[in-house]
Amino acid sequence: MTEDVLIHRHGRVGHISLNRPKALHALTLDMCHAMSAALAEWADDSEIEAVILDHAEGRGFCAGGDIQMLRNSALNDGGVSGRKFFHDEYRLNHQMMTYTKPIVAFMDGITMGGGVGIAMPCKYRVATENTRFAMPETGIGLFPDVGGGWHLPRLGGRLGQFLALTGARLDGAECLWAGIATHYVPSEMLAEAKARIIEKPGRIAGVMSEMVGTPPKARIEENADRIRKHFASDRLEDIVASLEDAAEEGDEWAQKERDTLGTKSPQTLKVALRQLAEGERMTDFADNMRMEYRIGSRVLLRPDFAEGVRAVIVDKDHSPKWNPPTPDEVSEELIDSIFAPLPDDEEWTPL
Repeated sequence: MTEDVLIHRHGRVGHISLNRPKALHALTLDMCHAMSAALAEWADDSEIEAVILDHAEGRGFCAGGDIQMLRNSALNDGGVSGRKFFHDEYRLNHQMMTYTKPIVAFMDGITMGGGVGIAMPCKYRVATENTRFAMPETGIGLFPDVGGGWHLPRLGGRLGQFLALTGARLDGAECLWAGIATHYVPSEMLAEAKARIIEKPGRIAGVMSEMVGTPPKARIEENADRIRKHFASDRLEDIVASLEDAAEEGDEWAQKERDTLGTKSPQTLKVALRQLAEGERMTDFADNMRMEYRIGSRVLLRPDFAEGVRAVIVDKDHSPKWNPPTPDEVSEELIDSIFAPLPDDEEWTPL
């Protein structure tokens, strides 16, 4: 058992606290295993009625996955350890998505990437004034995985496509408005909220309704019509052209988002659009995770991932050299190869 996850029982409530504060609680393989084991034990325990998921200390709920490990795998072991991480992390995502007991995720702080993957499956998702929600993978040549293909297109209004492509960050009020969070609770009330859940695990909905605060206005609502219009297409070239036309007419928001897309991996942008389009049509979350494992297995070894992590996290020069460098050079054949089925003995399977 890893010290990076604290596992507790409080009466009839299981409690999982991420405990890797120096890394903003980014998930490691051992953390995924510890969480999965605890959930499996509690699933069969008639004395456990609900589960609390939070972080032990620091400003992040969960900043993502172990990106450095993934890059090292891509560079040094042909992606073997990276694929193992994806495989087991996605099993945890699926386990949580299909869990029969309510899980309450307290997204108090940075909730990105892998943090989104463990928060979105939860029945109750609590945002605060500290919440910063994002799927920033296009900036490092990865893709919005951990269930992004399922959760993001179901937000409606093309908001999921906007978040997947731009990596935009939402605050707690915006998360509530978008349906990402089910409740908004001021951070100073979280301890009391958890205590009440522990006291009355059978009436979490009532407890949460008593604890909710009044969020500020969701700023992203002002741009909802722009997002719906400019991100309407599943073709990257159409989105860029729409933003370009608006920018030429003086729309500063469109200019900003056009410029943002220009910094992202063209390959990843096209992968994300197809991923969300296919995920939206699926009726089984396991099928989505199988698709994402196929993508992850290929993208991990593509040049953009190691280069993106180098530019953003290792050297921090923020000047990645993408390959292919432009959207029109990312062929349909390349995208098809990234989504192609794996050999039967290499496909992802749930627990």
